[in-house]
Amino acid sequence: MTRRRRGPVDPRLWTRSAAGRRYLLASTALSLVTTVCVVVIAIVVGTILAGVVTDPLRRTPGEWAVELTILGLAVVGRVAATLLRARTAHRSATRVVQDLTAEALDAAARLPERRLADRRAEWTTVLTRGLDGLRPYLTDYVPSLLLAATVTPAALVVVAWFDPLSAVVVAVTLPTIPVFMILIGRLTEGRSRRTLDASAALAGRQLDLLAGVPTLRALGRERGPETRVAELGDRHRRTTMRALRTAFLSSMVLELLASLGVALVAVTIGLRLVRGEMELAPGIVALILAPEIYYPLRAVGAAFHASEDGAEAADRVFALLDEDAERPRTGTVDPLVAHPLRWHDVTVDGRDGPAPDGLSAECRPGEVTVLTGPNGSGKSTALAVALGLTDPDRGHVTVGDVNLADLDLERWWASVAWLPQRPAITAGTIRDNVWCDDDELVASAASTTGLDAVVASAPNGWGTRLGDGGDGLSLGERQRLALTRTLASSAPVLLLDEPTAHLDSDSAAAVLAALVRLADEGRAVVIVGHTPDVLAAADRIVTVSAPAARAASSR
Repeated sequence: MTRRRRGPVDPRLWTRSAAGRRYLLASTALSLVTTVCVVVIAIVVGTILAGVVTDPLRRTPGEWAVELTILGLAVVGRVAATLLRARTAHRSATRVVQDLTAEALDAAARLPERRLADRRAEWTTVLTRGLDGLRPYLTDYVPSLLLAATVTPAALVVVAWFDPLSAVVVAVTLPTIPVFMILIGRLTEGRSRRTLDASAALAGRQLDLLAGVPTLRALGRERGPETRVAELGDRHRRTTMRALRTAFLSSMVLELLASLGVALVAVTIGLRLVRGEMELAPGIVALILAPEIYYPLRAVGAAFHASEDGAEAADRVFALLDEDAERPRTGTVDPLVAHPLRWHDVTVDGRDGPAPDGLSAECRPGEVTVLTGPNGSGKSTALAVALGLTDPDRGHVTVGDVNLADLDLERWWASVAWLPQRPAITAGTIRDNVWCDDDELVASAASTTGLDAVVASAPNGWGTRLGDGGDGLSLGERQRLALTRTLASSAPVLLLDEPTAHLDSDSAAAVLAALVRLADEGRAVVIVGHTPDVLAAADRIVTVSAPAARAASSR
């Protein structure tokens, strides 16, 4: 994945988020207000203190009423600007993160299925924890950067006006802070990427384990992966501790440099005042403004390392959004559902080689077509290509004589009933997950799949609530629910991946007989399977092959 080099303020944050643009404008305006207040406070305080010390006749508050009023207004203005900037920063950071998360979720949903599956752990980490690290970037780094761009040069100009020698000292020592920031940045280059990769690897293994816990327990191997999880956890701990150590050390170095710079200014002013080589008022103004010159740069350096993790996560989100923008949009041609579905020399490159490899097949309305072949040959991938969820690396799919890429995918999906190996079951009632309003048709399909017996034994019948993913049902019961939904559909094209899995022989025979009847009514039925009863129900058998699967089967 290619990454763009970020500038001090990543422009992609502002171009993609209206809340980010408003925040940048508001923060810039508040930084300018803060700059004016800082300069006014320094000049007024220097004038008052010098006057009180050097003029015995002006040592009462009444003599300085105008100056004290201006000073009060400047202090109130600075406090108000600081509070408003902090309030705006936190609210805007929340909105920007929400905008990016929503855009990334939409883009991830449009990614090809195999590409999304390969990066599931990474995107889970980026969208749940990674982007939250963007908040310090927006609440600390950006305001500090704007202050460094406004307060630092303005204060330096004022110091040069009142005391040129102090300005020279500041000009000589100030560059040491960005120099050390660059050196520390070079030293820690890639740290955030490694930290995020470690988090993604740990999260991915945990997700896999959680999904496979029932199977692992059934096989008595639930304690097998603990060593690998411990290794990943230790790797994550080490990368996190290195990040914290770097952040603390860099903050200490920047603080030390800023303190030394202010100390040099104070020493030169003090020596010249003792020798009578300068007036008191300019010295006080320069001494008050010196910390204000160093502080924003020091804060930028400290906030930069604290926000790097979030900026790295944002980089990955922008890469996803750019990838989504570059993908071709769907066509506008309506699907010709009464015409054959054909795969033309379809090849999809996978991690272990192409699967399927050069698949050419046809499914006609009124026929049952079975895709069979060894495990890993690409049968499920062939269905994903036919749905438009996966882009083939070579070859194409047509409906009738129209290329799938030219079809309106939304309408094509409305014409297809798809049963994947892991059916989608959402939180809600059993009835909600059937997605059909025809009670008679649902009852007939439930009788065929055996779901009616499941409903009869459920506490509240069709109104029994399920958890996300079908929590509350066994694997076989989830398969019956998904099959009922498929058989009750009026879609003219049915794509089923291992429909008889987790079913007993009688239920499997009833489901296959129902699919044959639907084909006789003019539906196009495609089944992925390899058992004898599935093959016996086929009007057309297509053997899907791939080099890796052939090699595995030969061994």
